[in-house]
Amino acid sequence: MKTVFAVLYCIIFPVFNLFHPCKPVHRERLPQGGAILCPNHTTLSDPLLVVFALGLNTRPQVMAKAEFMRVPVIGWLLSKAGVFAVDRGKADVAAVKRALKCLKDGDKLLMFPEGTRSKDGEMREAKTGAAMFAIRTGVPIVPMYIPAEKKWFRRTPVVFGEAFYPQIEGKKGTPEDYERVADELMERIAALKVEAQ
Repeated sequence: MKTVFAVLYCIIFPVFNLFHPCKPVHRERLPQGGAILCPNHTTLSDPLLVVFALGLNTRPQVMAKAEFMRVPVIGWLLSKAGVFAVDRGKADVAAVKRALKCLKDGDKLLMFPEGTRSKDGEMREAKTGAAMFAIRTGVPIVPMYIPAEKKWFRRTPVVFGEAFYPQIEGKKGTPEDYERVADELMERIAALKVEAQ
């Protein structure tokens, strides 16, 4: 999969970077080892902006809605590049197991905590998946901010926030813990907006 990722990266990056270049901000905050990367989500280009902000040497695994993965050829290529489907309409056990294994293996997992794009640019309430994964695996969450407005031929900042470990009592966490951490995550993402100026 790493070879396919590298090939796709080298093919897509020059074209994408010409029209929608990205500007990583505080990439040095990215921790070593497993971590959950959690940006806000407003446009279809957001996953590519994050991947290119990370650079070729950091290949995240990406949770994507199942509809994308069913597109002929594109779905196959994405799967070879580390993207896996999650069925948002039900409890997708296979996707959960894949995400947990990814983090336990020390890989980066990219997921959008809002669960879908915000078409008006305003941040939505976060789902609790990222919180649950972080608590169960002991890895940190990295909040990230991407401006909703992306201008052609101008650099779009992709801001990396400070990684944080959810603070809970006990080891497993409760639904209330997950909701509290999800709310904290969105607050941390919103606070990064000033660093994108």
